[in-house]
Amino acid sequence: MQRLYPFLFVFLWSTGFIGAKYGLPYAGPLSFLLTRYGFVIALMTVIALATRAPWPQEPVQWLHIAVSGLLVHAIYLGGVFVAIKHGLPAGVTALVVGMQPLLTAFGAGWLLGETVNRWQWAGLALGFVGVALVVSGKFGDGAALGPMLIPALVALLGITAGTLYQKRFCAQFDLRTGSVIQFVPTAIVTAIAIALFEDFQIEWTPDFIFALAWLVLVLSLGAISLLNLLIRGGSAVNVASLFYLTPISTAVIAWAVFGEKLTLTATAGMLLAVSGVYLVARAK
Repeated sequence: MQRLYPFLFVFLWSTGFIGAKYGLPYAGPLSFLLTRYGFVIALMTVIALATRAPWPQEPVQWLHIAVSGLLVHAIYLGGVFVAIKHGLPAGVTALVVGMQPLLTAFGAGWLLGETVNRWQWAGLALGFVGVALVVSGKFGDGAALGPMLIPALVALLGITAGTLYQKRFCAQFDLRTGSVIQFVPTAIVTAIAIALFEDFQIEWTPDFIFALAWLVLVLSLGAISLLNLLIRGGSAVNVASLFYLTPISTAVIAWAVFGEKLTLTATAGMLLAVSGVYLVARAK
C-alpha cells in the first residue's frame, strides 16, 4: 500500500490547480486560503482531541513544526494563489514551481548530507526538460510576466525550504496534531497579510463552496498528510522529484475535465519527466 503513496500524492496535489481555477474567481487569493486554513484547523483539532493524538513534548519541536508549516503552506500556497489570481498562467506557475527538485538537490547535500549521484542529476535535468515541454504551449503571448512571476518565485523558495527544513528538523511528528501546529501560524500570518495587502472578499457561490471543500478535505487533509509521510520516510531529493509529475497530472486532469488540448509535444514531455523521476528514485 505504501508504494502507492507517491502516485496518490501526485494526483491529489495536482488537483490544487483545479480547485484554484474553480474558486479564485469568487474570492481574494489570501481570503480563500485563510478560510481554507480555518476549516482545516477546526477539523484537525477535533480529530486530534477525539483520537487523543500525542502533542510534541519539547517546545523546540513546536517551533520547528510551525516554521515548516509557514514555509510549505503560508509562503508556497500564498505565492501560487496570488500568482494565478493576478494572471500568471497555471502552466507557467507549474514550470516555476517545477524547479523545486533541482533546488532541493543543491540544498540536500549542504543541509542534510544527502549524496546526489550523477544518475540522479541526470534524472532531475531530464524531468525539468519534460515539465518545460508539457507547459510550453501554455505561455501567454504578449503578457507582462515579470511582476506576476515574483509570487511564483517566492512560492518556489517556500516549498523548497519547507521540504528541506522539515526533513532536517522535524521529520517525525503526529500528522493530526502536527497539522494543527502547522496551520495555526500559517493562518495568523495570512490574516496579517490580508490586513496589509488585501480586503477580505468571498462570494459563497456553489463553485466556491465546492472548491473550498475539495481543497480542505482532499488537499489539506489528504495530500498534505501524504507529503508529511513521504518526507518522513524518504530522501528530500526523491520526494522533491515527485513535484515534476504534478504539472503532468494537472495537464491530464485539465484535458479530461476542461477539454484543454494535450499536444504531441506535451505527451513527449510527460514521458521524459516520468523517466527523470524514475532515474532519481532508482539511482540510489
